[in-house]
Amino acid sequence: MNRRRHLQTTSVRLLRVGLARTSLLGKMAAPSCSVPGLWVRGSWQRLGNLFTFVSKPLCSAAAASRPLDAQRLAERLRAQKQEQKTKKPVPTNPVQRRVQELLRFTEQLQRVHPNVLAKALSRGLVHQDKDLVVINKPYGLPVHGGPGVRLCISDALPVLAKMLHGHKAEPLHLCHRLDKETTGVMVLAWEKEVAHQVQELFRTRQVTKKYWAITMRVPVPSAGVVDIPIIEKEAQGQERHHKMTLSPSYCMDNGKIVRVRTSRNAQLAVTQYRVLSSTLSSALVELQPITGIKHQLRVHLSFGLDCPVLGDHKYSDWNRLAPQKLSACILKKMGLPQSKARHIPLHLHACQLTLPALQPGKEELNLVCKPPRYFVHSLHRLGLRMPSRDQNGDEEATHSGAQ
Repeated sequence: MNRRRHLQTTSVRLLRVGLARTSLLGKMAAPSCSVPGLWVRGSWQRLGNLFTFVSKPLCSAAAASRPLDAQRLAERLRAQKQEQKTKKPVPTNPVQRRVQELLRFTEQLQRVHPNVLAKALSRGLVHQDKDLVVINKPYGLPVHGGPGVRLCISDALPVLAKMLHGHKAEPLHLCHRLDKETTGVMVLAWEKEVAHQVQELFRTRQVTKKYWAITMRVPVPSAGVVDIPIIEKEAQGQERHHKMTLSPSYCMDNGKIVRVRTSRNAQLAVTQYRVLSSTLSSALVELQPITGIKHQLRVHLSFGLDCPVLGDHKYSDWNRLAPQKLSACILKKMGLPQSKARHIPLHLHACQLTLPALQPGKEELNLVCKPPRYFVHSLHRLGLRMPSRDQNGDEEATHSGAQ
């Protein structure tokens, strides 16, 4: 009996010493899985097995957590290094800074929530009544959704309607469309019947539309009408792509004008234009499309008048999909190298829209929208002057602000 008590007392003492050494080792280094069992197993088999059983899961958990934390730390460090590599220095030139800001804003615009977009559109309303809502469409925002489109005008219409007419308001309806890169006047309707009525006015060419465009080079003559059909064709280049192009009814043959056979797919396209302000290398042109063909204004200016729109990287060259090549004079005035030309936005703005009366006894609706700030800033850099309308509807060349 005394011998058994002596063995138990000795085992307890050894257990205490083992636990003390284990805690000391745990403070100095990583915990070991075999220490408790080593001290206990020789003296008290059952207690030693218990401590060995308990210590193994704890040790394995600690061992599993160490590589996981190291992996996360390594990923975080790699991400920080990648951010430092991709972070571009802030340019000292104010024009280059503005180009970077515009590019960043355009990318951010595709990541914002429809509620944020609707709030921004509500702040810049051009007109609102019981039938229509007219917004100022921002740059880089498509009207309809599609492959790769995260956000469009259509997504914000239900939220915009609730902001203007309460939570029970029905979504607004689109009456027409503008290209993704085009800014300016855009008409929405509260009721679907009104939207169909406005769409019919557009289809029958009863709506007067005016655009402003900054062009490379100056159109000759300074005013006129471009009446050349347009057709969509596949451009043969390094990358096959489709573009709208001219399909003229006449051509020159040995100095004589000869009528040619036009394609059945060619569409009638008529554009009236006049130069509002010009320099040796650029011009501000007012455009009035009589017809409404896809990319009509850009095609007529680029291929018809040889004066592409500033920032039109699609129609400045027929065979290539490449950044617009600017003249040395324009680059100098804009303060940009040619390598940064790809960031220049399209300078095409829907400035005015005249809508006939929707109901008897009402007057026509004349909607005017100021161009965006980058448009006005480019005018100043290029030495062009923007006209402002007085109360009589006449125009005089003067500098004007932007929204």
